[in-house]
Amino acid sequence: MKKVIKSEQIINVDRMEQAVSLFGSFDENILLIRKAFGVDVISRGSDIKISGEPENVAKACKAINGLLLLLNRGEALNEQNVRYVISLVSEGNEDKISSMSGDCICITSKGKPVKPKTLGQKKYVESIKNNTIVIGVGPAGTGKTYLAVAMAVNAFRAKEVNRIILTRPAVEAGEKLGFFPGDLQSKVDPYLRPLYDALFDMLGAENFNKYLERGNIEVAPLAYMRGRTLDDSFIILDEAQNTTPEQMKMFLTRMGFNSKVVVTGDITQIDLPEGKRSGLVEVTKILKNMEQIEIVKFTGKDVVRHKLVQDIIRAYEKYEEAKKRK
Repeated sequence: MKKVIKSEQIINVDRMEQAVSLFGSFDENILLIRKAFGVDVISRGSDIKISGEPENVAKACKAINGLLLLLNRGEALNEQNVRYVISLVSEGNEDKISSMSGDCICITSKGKPVKPKTLGQKKYVESIKNNTIVIGVGPAGTGKTYLAVAMAVNAFRAKEVNRIILTRPAVEAGEKLGFFPGDLQSKVDPYLRPLYDALFDMLGAENFNKYLERGNIEVAPLAYMRGRTLDDSFIILDEAQNTTPEQMKMFLTRMGFNSKVVVTGDITQIDLPEGKRSGLVEVTKILKNMEQIEIVKFTGKDVVRHKLVQDIIRAYEKYEEAKKRK
């Protein structure tokens, strides 16, 4: 019979409130570590004792030390970042945990700081800071649009730009605007709602409406961009997978002086009619390796919604890969 070697490690925690934050309410954070690495974790005063198989104990210690590092930097722990730390340790990338705690981009109207939560998000934010055009491609829930809006609000508050312009193609999910009741604005609004929501969150309803009336904020369908030159603006094109190559070219050539452009989309959710090419798919090939243009690709690991969303995206990715192999 094979003898099971047990290992034990003790981590000392400086302050009791740190231990409380580490464990989480009803020990939810530590339960995730126990389940992920198959170890026992017990708190005894200022000591945390980890026991189990040596390799698993070593990984659990790295994860706990990583979480303590985030707490020391003022980060609040939640299911998303605990799971993310666990995944980094499992892949042998625990050295990247220290770069997770990003600078605050801006504060929402409710006083909540907006920060990148994954390494992919951090790269995206840095790319927006350092480039004129950034194309963010990845699955739903990776924060592509929300972070772009946060960066736009930050640039506007710092008076780096005079206007924020948010746009998206007006035909999605196989629906035509003609089927919606009402005038053009009321037909278009449902498509633009996610952009309104992000701006409401950052600015609050009163400021949003004030800037909208003054023309500092514009939320409009992509067709409204034709024939314009947009100077001193932060321009975001959302749901860009539903643009045609012609629309994408039209949009990118609207950019004027002292402007920044962010294009976001998910190439797995193209709703264009059969046989139509996606402008987002083409532009990532046409503009790669160009100066002042960065293409950032997100993965399922950058999803910051419910864990089930990550699992659903992975399941679809596996299904698509299996289809390609047939």
